[in-house]
Amino acid sequence: MTAREEEIIGLLHREVKPALGCTEPIAVALAVAKAVEIIMEHCTCPEGGRSCAHFHIDVEVSANILKNAMGVGIPGTGMVGIPVAAALGAICGDASLGLEVLRNVTPEHVARARDMVAAKAVRVRVAETEHLLYVKATVTLEESGRSASAEVSPHAYAVIEDQHDAIVETSFADHILMSSESAAVSTDRETKEYGLSVKEIYDFACTAPYEAISFILEDRTLNLALAHEGLNGDYGLKVGKAIRENQEAVFGDDFLSFAMGMTAAASDARMAGCTLPAMSNSGSGNQGITVSMPVIAYALKYKVDDERLARALILSNLVAIHIKSFLGRLSALCGCVVASTGSACGIVYLEGGGYKEVCSAIQNMAGNITGMVCDGAKVGCAMKVASGVSCAVQSAVLALRGTCIPSTDGIIEDDVERTVRNLGKIGAVGMKSVDRLILDIMLCK
Repeated sequence: MTAREEEIIGLLHREVKPALGCTEPIAVALAVAKAVEIIMEHCTCPEGGRSCAHFHIDVEVSANILKNAMGVGIPGTGMVGIPVAAALGAICGDASLGLEVLRNVTPEHVARARDMVAAKAVRVRVAETEHLLYVKATVTLEESGRSASAEVSPHAYAVIEDQHDAIVETSFADHILMSSESAAVSTDRETKEYGLSVKEIYDFACTAPYEAISFILEDRTLNLALAHEGLNGDYGLKVGKAIRENQEAVFGDDFLSFAMGMTAAASDARMAGCTLPAMSNSGSGNQGITVSMPVIAYALKYKVDDERLARALILSNLVAIHIKSFLGRLSALCGCVVASTGSACGIVYLEGGGYKEVCSAIQNMAGNITGMVCDGAKVGCAMKVASGVSCAVQSAVLALRGTCIPSTDGIIEDDVERTVRNLGKIGAVGMKSVDRLILDIMLCK
């Protein structure tokens, strides 16, 4: 395996990983958990441990974090929003688990978190920051944890920036313990700095040693389990369940309805607070679901072998990562636009299409659902996911027939890389005012 192949695999490991719960409130829980762990390292733990300690939590978040965390279910709680996520991070969060920080939540922890929220022990406000993804969690251990010589209650904070699990600064008692200026934090490059192109992604997916990329099949393990959970339970709006239960009378018993139903069901479960993790992509569980489940659904429907599925998933995930690098982690553009573009490429590959058809699928997607707005993470995301899957299948079918939206149309250019950049400009630059307007509407309801 070449050095470049190892580099791309490293990027995949960084961007495709398990996440339990919507990653915006989970980022809050992670920052709180880290701050509490710092306090516990420096102070005598109160009787009964941290689950019984009296914490006061102040959370500052970027507007985009707030937008995506307001209405989404927190795993295993039956509650939504930042306060309960922060409370659980303090009570039982394990920062070493990253985006699975709330893996060990119990009903007792949930009850304690409810009490903390009811007692207004968690305060949330919008931070003044240029970072689209920003969390600062400041935790104070109240009187019971104060040492006799202490003049003020023990307090610590942790800051997350730019990536959902990137803790860039920590402090205890107003003394900085670690900051991004030190060697103590990761020096990962920005995704754009990897210099990927659709051509390189396609070639890598086709030629990389199977044993080096087979890890991507965990996509199937995690996201398929979520899909079955969504179909078997009554989560959210039950979009996936409705599609599958009406396949004979309305949707038809075909691959399109199967892919839409399975993908939406996984989103139903995740957004409503299911306790199963998703395999995320670029920091988004819903994006990870949408980039993989249509491809997995094809493999199930047509009995595709593991190696072909793995290569298709590598292609779909990397295309999404590539496009997302021009948008940023959070934007006014719905992540399903990016993710379903990736899954369209994966379907093209499984249908026997080549590089030309993959490019056509991307062009078709860019000319179709670009502009779908993100109005926060919530159970209604499952409907957008289903729409994205429908567009992905349509775009793939047209691409395989030799149909590609021409460069005379809108934002489409002859060079697929220029089209990708145009899409990124729309989401990252052109829709900034839309993002602010959406948040204003949400906060004033």
